[in-house]
Amino acid sequence: MSECAAHPPVNPEEDQKKINARMAQVKHKICVLSGKGGVGKSTVAVNLATALADAGKQVGLLDIDIHGPSVPTMLGLGTTPLVSNADSVDPIHVGNLKVMSVGFLSQNEDEAFIWRGPMKMGVIKQFLGDVEWGELDYLIVDCPPGTGDEPLSICQLIEEPDGAVIVTTPQQVATVDVRKSLTFCNKLSMPVLGIVENMSGFACPKCGEVVEIFNTGGGEKMAADFRVPFLGKLPIDPAIGKACDAGLPFIQSHAATETAHMLREIIRPFLETDKPQPKETETMKIAIPTADGKLNLHFGHCAAFTLLDIDPGSKTITASTEIEAPPHEPGLLPPWLAERGVNLIIAGGMGQRAQSLFTAQNIEVIVGAPSETPETLVKAYMAGALETGTNACDH
Repeated sequence: MSECAAHPPVNPEEDQKKINARMAQVKHKICVLSGKGGVGKSTVAVNLATALADAGKQVGLLDIDIHGPSVPTMLGLGTTPLVSNADSVDPIHVGNLKVMSVGFLSQNEDEAFIWRGPMKMGVIKQFLGDVEWGELDYLIVDCPPGTGDEPLSICQLIEEPDGAVIVTTPQQVATVDVRKSLTFCNKLSMPVLGIVENMSGFACPKCGEVVEIFNTGGGEKMAADFRVPFLGKLPIDPAIGKACDAGLPFIQSHAATETAHMLREIIRPFLETDKPQPKETETMKIAIPTADGKLNLHFGHCAAFTLLDIDPGSKTITASTEIEAPPHEPGLLPPWLAERGVNLIIAGGMGQRAQSLFTAQNIEVIVGAPSETPETLVKAYMAGALETGTNACDH
């Protein structure tokens, strides 16, 4: 694979046809960019891809940082050898995650890839056209910093990418360069999905309190200036560095931390983009954990569920049935409710892990609902007037 990448393409049109055929099997294509190195771009890319895979999505993670590939180290894959077939290459599998990186092209971690533009373009074409990505919900592309050959190549080769996530730190020395990435996207007519402000304060490893050690708000101001979404802030957390060095995605290994919660909030909009929307002609089925005729705030310990059939056209309740909950076993409720046709749950509280399991079953979850009768809650929801508060079980 690396040998072919050293030569210009013989037939560019055939190469593009092959890439288009592969990419046609990918629903969403997202590039992670930054105009500045060392801002945590690869950390965001790895945790974004991991969170989507944990939610049951089929995800590809492509590392095109030719001169500084970090993804193999962050996932504990090292110099894992690739398996080549007659005319394709298998990605490395990590659960639902398929990974490809230039770091897998050499068994020597100290080897430098001293390549010019045409060679970089060649290997990126092969990553897109020769790798057996299969059907994917998401392809996350970790680009190198700057606006050079690699990000330009990926944006031109992938037809109509969903857009870019831009990562910055709050200091002006970073934002002055990262703003160029936004201009880069504008010139290529690539949507900017949002900006992440990384290293925004320091999270104390003892108590978790975030202390501002740099200027903050640079990423947020940049989002306002360019009129693009601001996805959120992440602090400097020593546990992130330790997790990266250990080859463990932070969002998995430190799932209960406040920083991991911030990461999940940043990633939440991307899960929303792939959420199936019920057709107007389909019957909607809503499940509500109940006790004594009202919503039970303790979802995992409820004794019964009320299932309500809804006609989306008239927004009326057509049937309501209370059924006994199954035995309380980890991971049992999501498939159990999915088998009964449920596509929405209204709950008082639910942990993040449980929410991910329901998302994997294509079941939407609304938390923070009050303890009212199921009919009252559903009517408020259908009218767009359901008021929700704090997640009573946010862990």
